[in-house]
Amino acid sequence: MSKDYLEKELPLEAKSRFIFISLVIAFIINLFPLQEIIFLLRPDFVALTLLFWNINQPHHVGMSIAFTLGIIMDVCNSSILGQHALAYCFMSFLAIILHRRLVLFSVFQQAPQIFWILLLTQVIIYISGTLTGSYHSDWYFFLSSVTGALIWPVIALILGISQKPETDPNAL
Repeated sequence: MSKDYLEKELPLEAKSRFIFISLVIAFIINLFPLQEIIFLLRPDFVALTLLFWNINQPHHVGMSIAFTLGIIMDVCNSSILGQHALAYCFMSFLAIILHRRLVLFSVFQQAPQIFWILLLTQVIIYISGTLTGSYHSDWYFFLSSVTGALIWPVIALILGISQKPETDPNAL
């Protein structure tokens, strides 16, 4: 085992209220109306927040929450009902399966794995939209996976604040 792993502090459990608020804020950010080029580059903040909680608190945020948020995203985006729900459930499944390995990495080392999970999520959304005839996007539809992986360290640091153990100034 590496020395860094042995010296790593154990994260605290996040409060359910903080998890709920973070998911609501991510959902609101996803619904902001943006201009076309910024809209194409904007990562899926609900997916990123779900990924963070699936990796760090898999017993609190699971596939049922991912399914519920996916259905709500489908309704708000006027997309095929179940399209985001299927993609978010698949993404949550992968994150929960890989969470023991991903927590060993730093947030910068997690970014490439997050990119592949986000890309697979977008492929599911794209294929389900194409099969139903509602999507005819170009390759730049997948750019938000790249920006999602690039913004992952910031998201992970912000959401990880709730899990930092408090340090006692009187401790050795």
